[in-house]
Amino acid sequence: MTRRSLSSLAARSLIGGALAGTIIAFAAGGFVAQGQSIAGFNSGAPVNYAADRIELQDKQNRVVLSGNVDISQGDLRVRAARTTVAYTDTGSLKIQRIDATGGVIVARGGETARGDVAIYDFNARIITLSGNVHLNRGGDTLNGGRMVIDLDSGVASVNGSGGGSGGRVSGSFAVPKKN
Repeated sequence: MTRRSLSSLAARSLIGGALAGTIIAFAAGGFVAQGQSIAGFNSGAPVNYAADRIELQDKQNRVVLSGNVDISQGDLRVRAARTTVAYTDTGSLKIQRIDATGGVIVARGGETARGDVAIYDFNARIITLSGNVHLNRGGDTLNGGRMVIDLDSGVASVNGSGGGSGGRVSGSFAVPKKN
């Protein structure tokens, strides 16, 4: 492993892409949700990170962040126990994929998504959160096994497979009080 300074890493390897999508605004039925403010998110904003440990694996073209990983870009924040950033290096680094594991939390504004694993494929512009997925937005909740967010269309699909939800999607919608 080649050692580099953290400032070099910040300048080269984690700039230039949205880390983990957008949290969900719920649609009736809860099976498909429209992405909240995807069009307004600046995916070219700088990415900031912190972790207890960082390991640069130059031969494998990846960076491993572990221990209380906290990554933010604009108002988007991702926390996990461990994150692997895969990249290509053709003179300048380009992130290909980010895998986050261990109590993953993705938050934007007052919205939060939780799951066991999150994968962000930069080329396909798709984020997948799986394993005991829980979404919270205000008083609304949604639970399932797997959620896929298409950043191009802004649509997120949730199903019950792959988690402790018994194969079903469940949740609750807050009902506004009448005046």
